[in-house]
Amino acid sequence: MAKPQPEQQTIRVRIPQKKEILGIVQQRLGGSRMRVSCLDGKERICRIPGRLRRRLWVRENNVVIVEPWELGGDGKGDIIHKYRSKAEVDFLKRKGYLKNIEEEF
Repeated sequence: MAKPQPEQQTIRVRIPQKKEILGIVQQRLGGSRMRVSCLDGKERICRIPGRLRRRLWVRENNVVIVEPWELGGDGKGDIIHKYRSKAEVDFLKRKGYLKNIEEEF
């Protein structure tokens, strides 16, 4: 009787679209706002929109997708997605989306 092979689990990873940028949460500022270091070299004050506020719990050093504001400020944006598992972050590193990050998560 042959041993069953462990199946590789496929994961779906959301990739930034159009104007979205990957970033890392540096500091929580309170009131659903946080300082995020984005991969385009800018540091933005980002907030979690009301529709995601109860579903998206973000801590320091989490990798997130930021949507920069078009009007009213270059240094502001919304956090629209958080990568939940280490496997997702490893996938982004393998594909070259997180080239600028030297830290381990």
